Order: sequence, then C-alpha cells, then structure tokens
Amino acid sequence: MELLTWLFPALVLLCTQQHRCIRYFDDTNSNILFSGPPVNVALAIEVASIDHISEVNMEYTMTVFLHQSWRDDRLSYNHTNETLGLDSRFVDKLWLPDTFIVNAKSAWFHDVTVENKLIRLQPDGVILYSIRITSTVACDMDLSKYPMDEQECMLDLESYGYSSEDIVYHWSENQEEIHGLDKLQLAQFTITNYQFTTEIMNFKSAGQFPRLSLHFHLRRNRGVYIIQSYVPSILLVAMSWVSFWISQSAVPARVSLGITTVLTMTTLMVSARSSLPRASAIKALDVYFWICYVFVFAALVEYAFAHFNADYMKKQKNKLKARRQSAEINVKNAIVLFSLSIAGVSQGLAISNRQHRIPRSLPGSYGTIEIETGETKQRQIMKLDKKSGLKSLFKPIDADTIDIYARAVFPAAFAAVNVIYWVAYTM
Repeated sequence: MELLTWLFPALVLLCTQQHRCIRYFDDTNSNILFSGPPVNVALAIEVASIDHISEVNMEYTMTVFLHQSWRDDRLSYNHTNETLGLDSRFVDKLWLPDTFIVNAKSAWFHDVTVENKLIRLQPDGVILYSIRITSTVACDMDLSKYPMDEQECMLDLESYGYSSEDIVYHWSENQEEIHGLDKLQLAQFTITNYQFTTEIMNFKSAGQFPRLSLHFHLRRNRGVYIIQSYVPSILLVAMSWVSFWISQSAVPARVSLGITTVLTMTTLMVSARSSLPRASAIKALDVYFWICYVFVFAALVEYAFAHFNADYMKKQKNKLKARRQSAEINVKNAIVLFSLSIAGVSQGLAISNRQHRIPRSLPGSYGTIEIETGETKQRQIMKLDKKSGLKSLFKPIDADTIDIYARAVFPAAFAAVNVIYWVAYTM
C-alpha cells in the first residue's frame, strides 16, 4: 500500500508532462515563418542495397537510410541533458524539410513491422530525422562501349517548395564516406568511386533551389560477357576455318559447315541484343559480332571462290585435252593431204593460192597450212599477244593453293583485328 502511494504521484506527473509534450508538438505543427536566416539542413546517406541496374530502362533501384538534421529553437529544453528518442507518431507534429529525390521514377517508405522512421531531439533543439527509402532512380547511360563501359549514376536531393532563401542544404560533416557502399556486391558492376556535390539550381519561374547530389561511378564486370559472348564468337570463327582443311571434292561437308557457322553467329547476335535497349548507337559488342560475322561469311565465300576456280580449271583441262586430241587428228589429216599435194593431186589449188596471195586453210584441219602476207602475220601476232596478256592477268589459281593461303591469312587477319578492337575499346 505504501508503494502504491509513492508511485501514484509520479504516474500523474508523467502523464501530465506527456500531455503537455503532445500539446506542445501540436502547437509547433505549423510551417516555420522564415523571417530570419535560412534553416541549415545537414544530410547524410547510408546505402543499404543497390538491387537492380537496368540498361533497358536506364534506371537503378537503391535502398538508403536518409538522415536529416536541423535546429528548431522552439523545441529546445533545459530540464535535462538527455537526448529524447521519439517514435514515428511525432513525425506529423514536427516541421520537416520537404526533401525529395529529383531523378526518382518511383519511391516508397518501409513500414514493416512499423514505419521505419526515427526522431532524436537534443536539448538545444537540434532534430535528427532518419527514414528508410527504396527508390527507382533514372540513370542516363552511354552504351557505346558496352560491355567495356563505365557509367556514372546520380542521386539528386532537393527541396521541393523552399527556395535557397528559406532553406540551405549541405552534406553532414560526418559524411566523409558512404557507409555500406564498400560492402556492396553487385552482379554486373563494381563501384569504383563516388563523390558529393552541392549546387544551386536556377528556375526562372520559381527561383533558386539548393540541390545535393551523390555521384557514383560504376565499372561493368566483363567476365560474364567474355564467357557468354566473346568466347563463343571466337570459337565459331575458328570453326569456320576447319573448312580450309577439308577436300574441295567434299562439297556437302564444306557448304553445311559454312552455313551452320553463319546461322549460329546470327542467332548469337540476336540473343545478345535482346537484353539491350533498342538504341541507334552502335555498341562495342555489336562491332565484335559483326567482325566475327564477316570472317565466318568470308570463309564461306572463300570456298565458293575456290570451288569456282577448281571447276574452271577442270573445264579448261577438258578443253585442252579435247584440243590435243583434235590436233592429233588434224595433224594426221594434214600429213595425208600434204602427201597428196606432193603427188600432184592438189597442184592446181596450190598454184591458184600463190597467184592471189589469199591464205587458205585445208578443210577440217586444226593447224592451218596457209600462205600469208607480212602484214596479216603481224596483226595475228599482236592479237595473240593481247589475248595471252589478259589470260595471264586473270589466270585462275589452283583451289588447293587458295586453301593454303586462307589457312594463314584468315587467322592472322582475325588476330590483327582483335588487337585493334581491344586496344580501341579498353584504352
């Protein structure tokens, strides 16, 4: 009974002070009249996670703890030196800076199991307000060097309604580094650097507004792209070179190998582009795919060229063989006719030919027996020289020789193009 008598006045006093405190917060639930200097608001950020970075939508999703601190002299007290911890119910009773994320596409607060908001009130009226926010933020990306690219994404914080005459933002003195950012493990990127900036945004219709920005630099991890895109492309190009060691007579084998590599390369290009935005910019991966596609297609064209030369030389050999056989027959016929002419059978024909100086060829002969003038002989010699010059200029190459050259030229050219490519996009 004595214990209850001792506790009852303390409980009444506590309830009275709590009621006064709530009434006091109700009285201060009005916007500050900025008759004096602007309110200094210190901001600090802790990164909990970066969940997803999308090249298709040009955005990233980040969960952060946003800490804001400012002074409100109306809330100062001197009856104790302890800092008061208040729950989220008092948020609606306080004046709060209207901070918003400028480049956010969407954002939400966390409320499991209660609203993730924290308030600390110090005796001198300094308020610490902390909230947990998940936001999907826009990030403009330059994908011209994809997947050897480096991106810079920003998180912009600004006052929505108060101009720089009413409120001033600055990064907290304790914000020398972002807590939690060095421990993040991203699937496709590595955070290489970050920096804080402060600027004043000029809007003609509304005035000047303070803005704080967090810039963080991302370098794409290339390992997965080397395994999924570059190595298969190199192997397909090397596979197309196998046809150089296959016999020219094996037409189905070489044609099917060339067409298969071309179609596989096309499928690989389409599948790689499906995860990227339909942008007009040419990416580094597209350039490499087209390089490999050209080499694969060139291997197929090389076989067509070699096969054409082999077929052409085969026809030429058949023609030459037929001409030799015909020449042998014509020589025999010429010998017979020459013997008959000696015997006097064709004496009249020979006399008339000598009188008129007209070249006559023996009927059915390949090698002609004729009497010509000097001018006619010179013209024929000039014509033969021109034809032989053109034939030597466009002389077909042996198909096996083409394959031998291709075995050395194709790998050397592909290696040189690779050196130029990797130097150009990684430097």
